[in-house]
Amino acid sequence: MVEIKVSEKCNGCETCVNARPVCVYELKEGKSVPVRASDCIVCRTCETSCPQGAIQVIE
Repeated sequence: MVEIKVSEKCNGCETCVNARPVCVYELKEGKSVPVRASDCIVCRTCETSCPQGAIQVIE
């Protein structure tokens, strides 16, 4: 199972929400939240595209 961590560095820019092949994230209270982590295909697009370096995908 994949674990996705979003750190406090997240500024809610929505890059991870828009740059993914699978809908895993939603913005809640101005921060990205991996609401469907079980759908993650471990492409790491969210992790590599986050300008804040706030996302960590752990296999």
